[in-house]
Amino acid sequence: MTDLLARFDVLLADLDGTLYAGRAAVPGAVAAIVGAAERGVRTSYVTNNASRRPSDVATHLAELGFPATTEDVRTSSQAGAAMLAAQLPAGAKVLVVGTDALREEVARRGLTPVDEAAGADAVVQGHSPDTGWRQLAEATLAVRNGAVWVATNVDPTLPTDRGPMPGNGSMVQVVMTASGREPQVAGKPAPTLITEALKASGRERGLVVGDRLDTDIEGGNAAGLPTLLVLTGVSTALEALEAPQRQRPTYIGADLAVLTEDPETDGWAVEGGELRGSGDPVAGLRALCAAHWAAGGGPAGAAARRALDVLGLA
Repeated sequence: MTDLLARFDVLLADLDGTLYAGRAAVPGAVAAIVGAAERGVRTSYVTNNASRRPSDVATHLAELGFPATTEDVRTSSQAGAAMLAAQLPAGAKVLVVGTDALREEVARRGLTPVDEAAGADAVVQGHSPDTGWRQLAEATLAVRNGAVWVATNVDPTLPTDRGPMPGNGSMVQVVMTASGREPQVAGKPAPTLITEALKASGRERGLVVGDRLDTDIEGGNAAGLPTLLVLTGVSTALEALEAPQRQRPTYIGADLAVLTEDPETDGWAVEGGELRGSGDPVAGLRALCAAHWAAGGGPAGAAARRALDVLGLA
């Protein structure tokens, strides 16, 4: 029997809610990533957050104890700028709604960052805590005038130490409503960011790891890679059970300690709709998910909800 880590040569890991929460590491996450590195499994840090430079992300990770360099970090700002560069001539004007980190990525691709809609060939929109009405209004004008529009990501919320706050997707929705158009999306759940990270890693057997079904897991599935959901962030056990097919993870773990375990359903079985057995509660969740998904999925019934309560995962 081999553990989960033995099946892969690179982890494509989300950050917020997976490796850290706010300024603190998720318990056990540093040990798991360090342990993976000691076994020759690289970690590529893949984030939808476009507000920080890759170098700043790497510094934060290293301060927490993760083995990270700037080259190990892939952000949705990089993916968004790459998407624009593939569609626009050199020097094209791009209205940037976001932080200086996003502006720098746009400039690095040979494009010209601007702040006003007049003459803008494109709009790129990423998270910034300082985004306000005026920036959204300029973006709306440019988009309505036919500018190429790329959103770095469409996460509706952003995890913080005070709880979920409005994410870039909520701001993108404002422009969608006002313009009547939809953007191209660079970050998860679109596969671009993940496939670029895998290519940059120089490895082949990637495992996408994250805490959100609607971004990390859906994005990994879209990229055709195995996925691991950890229950340390946004998505819950019930949401995993009820997930539509495109968001169903290959593996589920309470946290990253599952990397050194065999993530099966030993000790548990679903008989007549009832969960029976004992042992690791998350293994029980895996058994529930397997049975529920095989039956077509959808909203969980009363028996499944009782089982989650018994497992302490309600």
